[in-house]
Amino acid sequence: MIEGGTATVYVSDMDRAVDFYTNTLGLRLLARYENEWASIDAGKGLILGLHPASDRAGAPGTVGAINIGFNVTQPIDQVVATLTERGVEFDGPVKEDPKSPIRLAFFNDADGNSLYLCESAY
Repeated sequence: MIEGGTATVYVSDMDRAVDFYTNTLGLRLLARYENEWASIDAGKGLILGLHPASDRAGAPGTVGAINIGFNVTQPIDQVVATLTERGVEFDGPVKEDPKSPIRLAFFNDADGNSLYLCESAY
């Protein structure tokens, strides 16, 4: 019924945010409107909208304000190694639950927003 959409991420520095999502994570920039908006293609219908922080939104990096998951297309350990080489710091090792078919790796963007990688056995 619903497919795709945009997760808006409020950022403190548009240049730094665009650099992180495109160069560090390797995602594709779809559009950028100066320092007011950038659309990032995260694949399979997930679009990230980068927007400057404002009074009407939570402060960038506020715990729990945003949490975005990225499904991986390669083994999660390989993706973690690549991103670590690019400067990403993960919040501990890859997490797995023997009762669940997924493995997760948690990290933050340049503003402290919560992100994670997900490898699914589905």
